Amino acid sequence: MSTTEIGCYTARQPRKGNRTRDVIAANFGTFFEWFDLLVYAMFAITISKLFFPQGDPQSALLFSLMTFASSFLIRPVGAVVLGIMADKVGRRTTLSFAAMLMLAGTVLIAVSPTYDVIGVWAPVILVTGRLLQGFSVGGEFGTANSYLTEQSASRKAFFASLQFSASGLAVLAASLFAYCLNHFLTQDQINSWGWRVPFLFGCLIGPVGLYIRSKIEETADFEQVKRTGATVQNPLAETFKSHKRFVLIGAVVAAAGVVASFLNLYMPTFAINNLGLTKDDAFIASICSGVVCTIVPMIGGITADRLGTVKVMRTALILGVILVFPLFQMLTRSPSLLTLAVFQCTLSLVFYSFYYAPIGSLLSQLFPTSCRTTGVSIAYVIAQTFFGGITPLVVGFMVKATGSVMAPAYYIVIIAAFALIGLYASRKHVT
Repeated sequence: MSTTEIGCYTARQPRKGNRTRDVIAANFGTFFEWFDLLVYAMFAITISKLFFPQGDPQSALLFSLMTFASSFLIRPVGAVVLGIMADKVGRRTTLSFAAMLMLAGTVLIAVSPTYDVIGVWAPVILVTGRLLQGFSVGGEFGTANSYLTEQSASRKAFFASLQFSASGLAVLAASLFAYCLNHFLTQDQINSWGWRVPFLFGCLIGPVGLYIRSKIEETADFEQVKRTGATVQNPLAETFKSHKRFVLIGAVVAAAGVVASFLNLYMPTFAINNLGLTKDDAFIASICSGVVCTIVPMIGGITADRLGTVKVMRTALILGVILVFPLFQMLTRSPSLLTLAVFQCTLSLVFYSFYYAPIGSLLSQLFPTSCRTTGVSIAYVIAQTFFGGITPLVVGFMVKATGSVMAPAYYIVIIAAFALIGLYASRKHVT
């Protein structure tokens, strides 16, 4: 079986088997991860009222957003532990273990009593659930990305983009849940039990994902490394010894996509609190964004395979920077369902589908098979930790400090400038 070297990437034809099943299984955890993340973000205001003391409503919301961010603080640990596990034990086993942890965290959140029932233990249980989810997510992306990009030698960007289509489907599903609950239930019903419904849905589909993942085959790349004894004793040490430059490049490049994606994620809360839009408007706009995020990333992946990953990502990033200020001005001057939907769909189209979706291909090519998952996980989780979970907090702080709802646009532009430097540095190592 032939191999070809593309930078650090060893490209091989995958073993024969049920590729469709394996790809679905790899992406199931991504859907599960983003669905739970989005549901929490969309019900952040409700959760803040139920799980934290209500002396100051704004402080309660801040505590809720801090809980949202807490799962990101544990992600580096998950990235290291699960990344090493995937590079030493295998991608298949690690994917199943990550899904199990995610399910456990979701169950805790779904069944946890509120502050009025058990007092301070309510936020403790909530944070524990978020930490379990965060640990799982820390290693989920890198492991699933390695598994998907090792499925094909010539279509790495397309297979990598499927993770982002799965995330887009999660946006769509979470938004539909939020819209239906807010449309058909009263606020008292939502506060009483309605907010738990999407989490309980996650509890129901979790075991299905575990079963599907238990049936997948290991990748041919990893099996060859293991068969030839090319695995490294300590993937973490090897990553920082031989590939630390690529960790930094990967993190910087990923940061722009992370910030844009999480800003899009935060937009329902932002629109309700700062622009005076209704919950229905915010959720309908997110549904529209979810449709774009489900379909278009695959087009972005196909385009990147044909024209070049770095070229497509660079073009999308520059276009996004050009559009971000007019989009914010349009939204803040004339806030409505239409302008919010246009804002979110454009952000999803440019930043998410053509910049962020092919990034898995870029990251996988920066690291060899023996430490690929560890390297990808660490690079990605650095971007997620420092720019993902804190984005809602940074946006909220910037708006409050400057008094301008345009402030988040400057944040995106600053991060994008560093990402362009990272893309330039990666161009010789990525097709």
